[in-house]
Amino acid sequence: MLIGANPFGGFSHQSAERSEGMKRYHTPERILETWERAWQAGINAFVTNNETPHVVQSVERYRAAGGPMQWLAQVSFRTIGSMEKAIDQVVAGGCRALYVHGALTDALYEKQDAATLRAWVSYAQSKGLPVGVAAHAVEAHYWVHELDLVDFHVVPFFNCGSVHTTGGDRFRLEDVFRATELIRFLPKPCIAYKILGAGRLDAAMGIEYALRHIKPGDVINVGINRQDRDDMVEFDVALVERVLKELPA
Repeated sequence: MLIGANPFGGFSHQSAERSEGMKRYHTPERILETWERAWQAGINAFVTNNETPHVVQSVERYRAAGGPMQWLAQVSFRTIGSMEKAIDQVVAGGCRALYVHGALTDALYEKQDAATLRAWVSYAQSKGLPVGVAAHAVEAHYWVHELDLVDFHVVPFFNCGSVHTTGGDRFRLEDVFRATELIRFLPKPCIAYKILGAGRLDAAMGIEYALRHIKPGDVINVGINRQDRDDMVEFDVALVERVLKELPA
């Protein structure tokens, strides 16, 4: 289990009011406290984007203080200027792996622009780090698989890429089954995210389903919003541990 950061940045995928409340609550101090609790609970890695200012500041403070968890960076260049510059920044910041933002991969897939994706991945891999892609549409992941460029895939259980194309949030349960079929098909390691439908699914049910339907060696990325439940980190870790004990060896 990795700890995600959408709640930290105020990306609720529910309502504008919910998003704003998350953003107000998650000060850098609360984010740092949550990461410390995650480490104490046994989580050794977290994911954040490279764009949300107070989350970026939190990463910088965590890394400067010698925080022990590994950082995986979701990379976009929308506020930075170029993908190469964005990659340089997260590498300099100490990320241990990085992946291309799903909306960018979706757009390249729509244009069948393999050359641009190849250039981004090659540049990132030249830094000596594992490089992956997120994409909301399963078809985009199959396309990337055929290109055989990346080290890992970041796959959402729900295809909510519509939010990036002015279509609003879309969470449809049938997406889950297509996503898990994709994950089991892909030979590369996968990070499964939005496994709880941005808070729409019961945590115990969603975590159990995810862990039973991804491959050995894959991981889940779970966003934590302690505004709803202060012990959410510890509660989710306990759920993961229980399910893993029940899985066949």
